[in-house]
Amino acid sequence: MAMQINHLRSLTIGACFIPLIWVFFDIAFDNLGANQLQALHIRLGDWALRFLWITLTITPLQTVTKWRGMTDYRQLFGLYAFFYASLHLLAYLALDHVFKWRMISTDIIESTYIWFGLIAYIIIFSLAITSPKSAKKRLGKSWKKLHRFIYVAATAAIIHYFWQLKSNLAEPLFYLLIIFMLLGFRALNWLKNRKISQMMIPKRREPVDTESD
Repeated sequence: MAMQINHLRSLTIGACFIPLIWVFFDIAFDNLGANQLQALHIRLGDWALRFLWITLTITPLQTVTKWRGMTDYRQLFGLYAFFYASLHLLAYLALDHVFKWRMISTDIIESTYIWFGLIAYIIIFSLAITSPKSAKKRLGKSWKKLHRFIYVAATAAIIHYFWQLKSNLAEPLFYLLIIFMLLGFRALNWLKNRKISQMMIPKRREPVDTESD
């Protein structure tokens, strides 16, 4: 059983590199279209967002299937979301602007959507560096509070994506629908657990009057 789980994890790790290999294939065969830099930038951002969504779906799947082993995959997919988001940022800095920091600063000031992208990336970066068990142990209860910011990152990423596109808004609207469904699932699960906790709290008994009339 353990060997099968390790084999599945290895296959998952390999599969997560397929989008990057696909991008390299398109670059080699000139399949990125007229504006290759923009296409590369957008493709990497798309996959960062997709892996972020896969990460968010792990908790609902774990709740439904009761398979606790899915926690490791949530961390794995979260790290790949950070990986592709870092490549997306690197493409913006190195390819779009060739590390011309004055141009980059002007672009950030004038383009509001970039602020939301930066907010999303800072949060994802914070979650990535605190993902090891040692960081979880060191942060204690604060670790879970910090990692709940993944929903803030997802919302900021949607706004960043939505404002960046000038046409074909079907995909960002689809991602927006997913985040609402995931947040709704989390809210319903929280209400269910709260209701169960309240039912388990013993009610205070009224004092019995032992005095006779």
